[in-house]
Amino acid sequence: MKLEGLNMGGLKIKLPIIQGGMGVRVSSSSLASAVSNEGALGVIAAVGLGEEGGDIGQDYKMRSRLSFIESIRKTRSLTKNPFGVNIMCALTNYEDLVNAAQEESVNVIISGAGLPLKLPSLIKNKETKIVPIVSSARATTLICGTWKRRYNRLPDAVVVEGPLAGGHLGYSREELNDKEHVYLDKILQEVLAVTRGFETDAHKIPVIAAGGIFDGKDIARVIRLGASGVQMATRFVCTHECDASIKYKEAYLNAKEEDIIIINSPVGMPGRVINNGFVKRITKGERIDFSCAYKCLATCDPKKVNYCIAKALVNAYRGDLDKGFTMCGSNAYRIDKIISVKELISELTQQATEALSREEAISKK
Repeated sequence: MKLEGLNMGGLKIKLPIIQGGMGVRVSSSSLASAVSNEGALGVIAAVGLGEEGGDIGQDYKMRSRLSFIESIRKTRSLTKNPFGVNIMCALTNYEDLVNAAQEESVNVIISGAGLPLKLPSLIKNKETKIVPIVSSARATTLICGTWKRRYNRLPDAVVVEGPLAGGHLGYSREELNDKEHVYLDKILQEVLAVTRGFETDAHKIPVIAAGGIFDGKDIARVIRLGASGVQMATRFVCTHECDASIKYKEAYLNAKEEDIIIINSPVGMPGRVINNGFVKRITKGERIDFSCAYKCLATCDPKKVNYCIAKALVNAYRGDLDKGFTMCGSNAYRIDKIISVKELISELTQQATEALSREEAISKK
């Protein structure tokens, strides 16, 4: 078994590694282009771009669209290789951002934080590949069945995200605590069974494993289980090219295992973050005074939530961690240095290749 590239609906990526989208602005043009230049798939996070850029006189929706397009075009100027974007279904301007991405002929749109059931209807070009993020076989069945029935289209790949992932999680608190029954390898195999039932000779559906993938050994493990590749986000934060501030990266370097906790997010999903003073305040129920300037989340009721996650993540991106927090995967505490994207991808591919080679040698004995 070898480390092979990805083929998503005819779009070929040299390495089977997707850099997960991280907002706000944690994965933008600098990180995404650097990852793509190394042969993996770099990904821009669309969420929150309007909160940090654009003409202050424009409304949030217009600022978001123009900042998103600017980020796409800048990334394209920095790499000749394919790259993708991540657009959360929970965003109130979801359709507008998808429209902007497909008008720019972005190579891949990855969509989660909800079920992207209408996504195929929004794609007007023939180049853009569409990839949903799922957390269960049930969600996979619903998406594939709906896309096939309504639009005669299937996903070009599926990202299956396990409970150890960073950011917003498609699991209940109970499921996150049920480590015996809810874990990536089990869910991956269940999703593979579903996608194989929808595949045809003309259309294969690569399944990408995500959530807790930390090193090349993890990559080799899920590939042996049938995954075509992996999506990784946390590992890319502590790279020189990551768009976030140095203080954001230092929060990862200083984190201990017990600092990584689950909080309730205004998105309506649990979120995994690094504990700090701000997190302690919001988890105690303290209301951080704010006025809703964005109305960015369809699932957020400003009258009921006690803080604005958009502002918290913008502040964190800037390095003001007294007023925000860093989202992360469960293994963030294992990172101990900042390296280049080139060094990281080289390390991951070497480890994965060696692990797969050892497994092949053992199987032949």
